[in-house]
Amino acid sequence: MDQPQAAARDALHAVASRKAVLHLLPLLCLAYFMAFVDRTNVGLAKSSLETDVGIGAAAYGLGAGIFFLSYALLEVPSNLIMHRVGPRAWITRIAITWGALTTAMMFVQGETSFYVVRFLLGAAEAGLFPALMYIITVWFAQSQRATMVGLLYLAVCAGLTLGGPLGGALMELAGASGLHGWQWMFLIEGSFTILVGLAVWRWLPNKPSDARWLTPEEAAVLEERAATRGAPAHTTLRGNVRVAFGRPFILALAAVYFANQVASVAIQYNFPSIVESIDISRPFLVGLVSGSVGIGALLGVLLIPAVQRRVRDEVRVIVWCSIGTAATSVAYVLATAPVLRISLIVLAMFFLIGVLPIYWSVATARMSGLMAAAGLAFINTLGLLGGFLGPYLYGWAEGAWGAGTSAWIVLVGFSALGVLLIPLLQGTVRAEDRATAAGRHEPATDPATGDALPVPGSDR
Repeated sequence: MDQPQAAARDALHAVASRKAVLHLLPLLCLAYFMAFVDRTNVGLAKSSLETDVGIGAAAYGLGAGIFFLSYALLEVPSNLIMHRVGPRAWITRIAITWGALTTAMMFVQGETSFYVVRFLLGAAEAGLFPALMYIITVWFAQSQRATMVGLLYLAVCAGLTLGGPLGGALMELAGASGLHGWQWMFLIEGSFTILVGLAVWRWLPNKPSDARWLTPEEAAVLEERAATRGAPAHTTLRGNVRVAFGRPFILALAAVYFANQVASVAIQYNFPSIVESIDISRPFLVGLVSGSVGIGALLGVLLIPAVQRRVRDEVRVIVWCSIGTAATSVAYVLATAPVLRISLIVLAMFFLIGVLPIYWSVATARMSGLMAAAGLAFINTLGLLGGFLGPYLYGWAEGAWGAGTSAWIVLVGFSALGVLLIPLLQGTVRAEDRATAAGRHEPATDPATGDALPVPGSDR
């Protein structure tokens, strides 16, 4: 292709990408925002659940974390179904069922019903995040993906910043129609999520060629640039399980992500109670102060991918963020002033959330097609297990040692583990890239004949 043609294709791709951002990202962010709000606002209800239905700290920690257990168990199967039926139908199903179960939280009467509904809620939401990641691999070139994932994580920041005040305001409805404030919160947020699911069905196309707001030429250039050159593109899991789940860089990245999620989710689910411990009691004020972690997360997803674009070394940025998280956790344990502690939690979320787009950029650069659907779900599954373990261990530590600094020892330990895993990640990513450059990936197999298929990009 000569230079004028290449420039024209680049211009066409830029126009098509802008259209995709404007049409897709608001809808994807809204779905992820509601998922984040619905799963974390239970933290606002922690004290009320103990008072109203007798759910103590340890039981709360188990119930908060059990969401991630069922989510993790069904993550890979859910994303494989999504790959077969398409993200539009599957994300719609996910949103409607998790919205209904969020509403069902208002009927919790004790520990057992709390565990059951939280388990079902995790099962309903399983597959959402890797499905959103999969959409990004289908629509956007690798050079754009860290930025797109960063924009998607703005929904997390909005959930952290606005979810607390929103949930706190809804809890101020306590007494209306004889319902507790937390019942109103779950009822309204769950009902709105069902509406979001209907919006996904109405407006989300499965792939560029399905979008009525793109020309055929624009759809073609998006699909062409989104193709991941050199990544395994197998069309069946049979005989290719190691490629989907067992490549060393996938396992290493999943382990680092696991350590990140233990710390991150434990903070998210327990920050409201930390705020209450400094003599802030009104639900709206607790929610407002709790939302400050969203400021740190927002700065992280805006600044850390920008640093990565300048440094051009994703793993080096992960190293810096892992060290920053560990140092901040240690500083929190040593600090005594309430304002300083709140500030350190905000800083911890800067690193913990800000680094996530870089994790997914490392992953999506080395996956495509069915392998992306399976591999992204597997990595997220390990992270979800960390999401289960974090609140559980934090709640256990509170029950064993009392609320306060002691529970943070758990977070210090897993932050240090994240740092220790970085050399493993560095080595496996370099080995994966050398294998891709040499064309040594295991060949794809035809599902009908079992014959080897050429790996896209291996002859380029």
